[in-house]
Amino acid sequence: MSVVRSHRYSVADADLEEFLARRSSLIATVREGHPGLVRAVLIRLEDGTYTDTWHWETAGQLGAALAALPTFPEAPLTMALTGDGAALNGRVVDER
Repeated sequence: MSVVRSHRYSVADADLEEFLARRSSLIATVREGHPGLVRAVLIRLEDGTYTDTWHWETAGQLGAALAALPTFPEAPLTMALTGDGAALNGRVVDER
């Protein structure tokens, strides 16, 4: 089964458009060097925070992308627009 990296954070309403543009650029850059990224899903929760879950084919591909994170200039630019962040890795157990 696939693996995921899930983030939870806040984004100020005034920054949302810029955040989405930067996130899109980051996803494109990651996919160029790490084709194991299957999808990235951003959800706005009812409390106004976001969950951002990136689905990977394998744990090795996720690990390689995380190790390369310092080489992605979009990463700090994107995350600079977030607050109160947390990240967790997990393995998909059941998907229907």
